[in-house]
Amino acid sequence: MPLDVEPCRIRGTWWRHVVSGGDIWYWPDPPPDGRWQRGEVIGAFYAADSEETAWAEWYRALSELGIPPAQALPRDLWRLRVDLPHVADLSTPARLERVGLPAPRPVRSDWPAFQEVGHALAAEGWAGILYPSAGRPEQGDALAIFRVGPRVVGVSPIRPPRRQVEPPAVPRGMRT
Repeated sequence: MPLDVEPCRIRGTWWRHVVSGGDIWYWPDPPPDGRWQRGEVIGAFYAADSEETAWAEWYRALSELGIPPAQALPRDLWRLRVDLPHVADLSTPARLERVGLPAPRPVRSDWPAFQEVGHALAAEGWAGILYPSAGRPEQGDALAIFRVGPRVVGVSPIRPPRRQVEPPAVPRGMRT
């Protein structure tokens, strides 16, 4: 039985950071796990709705892993042109609740429940999932785009990326 999810079209500029000089399409083998998927099942390409949300997610991940920000620099911040017609809209608490999920918290221990929903959505043919950022929940959204190889359909990088050599300002509304 399909999940109770509304579709949305994502069109616009999104953000993603990578290791400085790294390939925006980096595809490790095996693909890594993320909030919405286990790499052994399906890969995903994650992006943020703003520069601030991208950095909030970065700070959130570093905090959880106990890595000082200066040790994870430099990074390249990419702008992405995104056009995806069939994304599952889980961007509000009510929409998350309809699939049995709470608001995302900035901890990996919550991931298994989200991954199960992500796997079901990928199997149903959704291009990805729009959801509230765990690192900036009141002000930012994130996007998990399902992928089965190095390229991501519906995403084009806007060159050049901006190199970040010092820790960026801590975004407003950030939660770690």
